[in-house]
Amino acid sequence: MQQLLNILLVEDDAIEIMKFNRVMKNLPEGHTIVEVNNGEEALFALRDREINPDIIILDLNMPRLNGLEFLSIIKKDPKLKFIPSIILTTSDNHKDVMECYQNGVAGYIVKPLKHDDYNDRIKKLIAYWSTNHLLHH
Repeated sequence: MQQLLNILLVEDDAIEIMKFNRVMKNLPEGHTIVEVNNGEEALFALRDREINPDIIILDLNMPRLNGLEFLSIIKKDPKLKFIPSIILTTSDNHKDVMECYQNGVAGYIVKPLKHDDYNDRIKKLIAYWSTNHLLHH
């Protein structure tokens, strides 16, 4: 059974935010998406309990606090470390992939260039996490 997700999208590129939201609007479910522009904003929102996401989707390359720095901070926080974090990035650099998994990332998705491939990957990502038993409380 699918559950509606509270998604924290950590992305600094307005076009990428639009692309993600376009895919989400075409899904029949009404998932909630909160957008922040970098890891620093995400940390403030999480620590102040402004948001309580089921999953975090974040870019790697962002100003102030990048995706890897953000991951290493939240994975040390007892209240935040269990929130599944999924990297959504243009980088297919093996070093980046390995560092993210070493820092406890739940998934690593390279943004495909083709629009249809991007749609497909986001839909699969959301379908998986909306039926994941870890998130059912």
